This record gives sequence, C-alpha cells and structure tokens, in this order.
Amino acid sequence: MKRLFSILAIATVMAFGNIQAATAPAQLTANVQLLIAPVTTTIQDADEPAAEESFHQNLKKRFIEGGPSFMGIVLLCLILGLAIAIERIIFLNLSTTNSKKLQQNVEDALNSGGVEAAKEVCRNTKGPVASIYYQGLDRADESIDAAEKAVVAYGGVQMGQLEKNVSWVSLFIALAPMLGFMGTVIGMIDAFDKIEAAGDMQPSLVAGGIKVALLTTVFGLIVAIILQVFYNYIIAKIDSIVNDMEDASITLIDMLVAYKNKK
Repeated sequence: MKRLFSILAIATVMAFGNIQAATAPAQLTANVQLLIAPVTTTIQDADEPAAEESFHQNLKKRFIEGGPSFMGIVLLCLILGLAIAIERIIFLNLSTTNSKKLQQNVEDALNSGGVEAAKEVCRNTKGPVASIYYQGLDRADESIDAAEKAVVAYGGVQMGQLEKNVSWVSLFIALAPMLGFMGTVIGMIDAFDKIEAAGDMQPSLVAGGIKVALLTTVFGLIVAIILQVFYNYIIAKIDSIVNDMEDASITLIDMLVAYKNKK
C-alpha cells in the first residue's frame, strides 16, 4: 500500500514537472517583468523632479545651510524670547480678574460687615485689582487721602510686576534681525573674498556665500516677526489690566467716601 502511494506521488511530481517545463519560458518572462518593474519605476521617478519636502524638513535644511554660528544665536534669541513671552502670558492671564464682580463683592461686604469684611474679600481674590483694593481699605481708617495715596503707590508697584521682563522680549525682537543682517554682511564679504582670490566673476564661486547671507537675514526676520506677535499681545494685555486697575481705584475711593459719609 505504501509502495502504491509512493508511485502515485512520483507520478504526480513528474506530471507537474512536465507541465512546469512546458510553461517555463512564459513564467520566466513574467517573473523577469515583475522584478524589472520596481527598478524601472525607480529610474522613472529619478528622472522626474523629487517629491516636495515637508515644511519641517525644508526648514531644518535651510537652517543647517545658514551656518551654525549666526543661526545658533538667532535660534537662541527665539527660544529665550518665547520662554519669557509664554511666562508673561501665563502670569497676565492669572492676574486677570472680574473687576465688576470684585467691586460688587467689596461694596456689599463694606456695607454689611465694614472694612474688615471688605479686606477679607480682597484676601480671597487673586490679581492686582484685589491687591490695590486691599491696600486702599487698609488705610481707610486714617483718611481718604491716605487711602488714595496708598492705591496710587501700590498701583505703580503692580504695574511694574506686570511689565517685568517684557523689555527682554523687545530686545530679542531688535537683536534677531540685526544678527541676521550681520550674517548677511559677513556672507557677502566672504563671497567677494572668493571673487578676489579667483580673479574671475563666476556665479558658482559666490552663490554659496550669498545664499548663506540671505538665509541668516530670513531667519532673523522670522524670529523677529514671531516675537513681535507675542510682544504685542502682552502689551495689549497689560494695558487692559492697567485700565481695570485705574477704574477700580476710582471706584474704591468713591465707595470709601460713601462709607465714611454713612458713619
């Protein structure tokens, strides 16, 4: 029985072997075409323009081409400027309070519980407006003039805290394009040095230096534009908070005058 199965297996293998031998040329041709197709596609793609690089890859490539000396300093300006700007934005957002609600709460507490109750409301509220209210209420027992002077003086202190480190952002805004222009000048000098050494004006000889020069200028301007947007937002936010402080100061003095008249 086993011998019968062996014979049948051998016969089957021989039959399929003959069939494959008969179809070998066609199969070989098909296999060769399958193998050649990717290579042909690759060659055709090589003849065509390369696929467009992503923005990140292109930016990285241009940054490396600009040279590590000035490009690194420009990048440092961007990092430091963004760090300070983000810190200021977070601080200013935390310093923003609902001035109208705070005024109403202080007035209600002042009428119901007196100065100490109003001061307790200010202690439990964050922001420069609440701090100014607290300083004015703390001098309310002395006189209205003393309270007003305390509000004005402490308002200046709070304004200084709001504007802290903002001047560094403006410095980096001015410094980044200046560094870019310096890189441009140095690149142009290098290009003219190559022309002088070669004794002939060849585009390929000066193209690299001019390219580096222009790249440093571009990146310097990009950094300045980015930081300028953050700087303007910070300045607008500071102006808004300062206006709230001034309005709140006037309202506090009016509340203290009305409170003194009731007594």
